[in-house]
Amino acid sequence: MSDQAFVPDDFTVPSHLATPRFRLEPLGPQHNAADHAAWTGSIEHIRATPGFRDRKWPPVDGMTLEANLADLERHADDFARRRGFTYTVLDPATGDVIGCVYIYPSRRTDHDAAVSSWVRADRAELDVPVYEAVTAWLSTHWPFGSITYHPR
Repeated sequence: MSDQAFVPDDFTVPSHLATPRFRLEPLGPQHNAADHAAWTGSIEHIRATPGFRDRKWPPVDGMTLEANLADLERHADDFARRRGFTYTVLDPATGDVIGCVYIYPSRRTDHDAAVSSWVRADRAELDVPVYEAVTAWLSTHWPFGSITYHPR
């Protein structure tokens, strides 16, 4: 990961995305317990999600709440430094964490950003709506010419 910001200095990073079925807000340490519960209860489902099939996250054996907090702090620091943007996906009615969206610089030279997302196993019906809403949001509210985001 570069120390360079990956969006222009004059770009206002969106603070949220809201739909009737979910909302996105920047992921931070305040989400630790709910985020940890969301993904640890859905490891097999997440690892079968497009974009996660060949990755080492989430770890099959999980991780401690403290290790998860460190991960969330790293994502929040990336967001603050404009090096990457991780959003938690929340239920708009209850505020429950139901997933995550990651927007980071692409390792491929033909794309500006690499995007991935997951939702909890018990909210699997939201995988396609999250993908579609995030794809539209990125094309209309972000400065990227091209992204890579595993289709659903």
